[in-house]
Amino acid sequence: MPRNLLQIVRAGGTLLLGLFTGGMFCFLLAPSLRELPAPAYIRYWQALNTDYPRTMPPLLLTCLALLLVAGVLSYRRGWWVFGLTGGAALLVAATVVLIVAQMEPINHVVNTWSPDAPPLDWTELWDRWWRLHYVRTVLVLVAFAAMLTVQVIDRPHPALRSGRAPSEAESDKKGPFLAQQRRSAETGEHLLDP
Repeated sequence: MPRNLLQIVRAGGTLLLGLFTGGMFCFLLAPSLRELPAPAYIRYWQALNTDYPRTMPPLLLTCLALLLVAGVLSYRRGWWVFGLTGGAALLVAATVVLIVAQMEPINHVVNTWSPDAPPLDWTELWDRWWRLHYVRTVLVLVAFAAMLTVQVIDRPHPALRSGRAPSEAESDKKGPFLAQQRRSAETGEHLLDP
């Protein structure tokens, strides 16, 4: 398996997932938004509904595609790597379903409102959107944490990164984990394979 391809695909997916996760946290880092009067908040919400549909779907769908490819490429990298990558892809897929099935219909309704004359029960829809947003944020945060974990646990020894296997002396000095990495480099088996 081309290891560099896996690293590039996984890093790209992790980067896009990090960007999306950061975008979700913008809402949580600005609690004063929830204190805006109805006309101001609805104008803000409608402005986001204009911008986000152009940027977020390509970002999230590209991220999902990269995570799926990374999952396929990491099949032989061990159960932890494969499982965490697959789990992250499933969480991103669940996020896409949540957005399309639950959040976008709310956004479409909000786009029909007049900011200066919102419906009397507008806060009910607003509260529902925020609850869904918290769920979406948790989904992508857990997916991002999984991919960061994969980046950490699926890193070869520095000697392996330079193209050479660690010597037996290096392996003995550093303990059984490095010895297992050396054997992994020689046999092609991964450390975390069952």
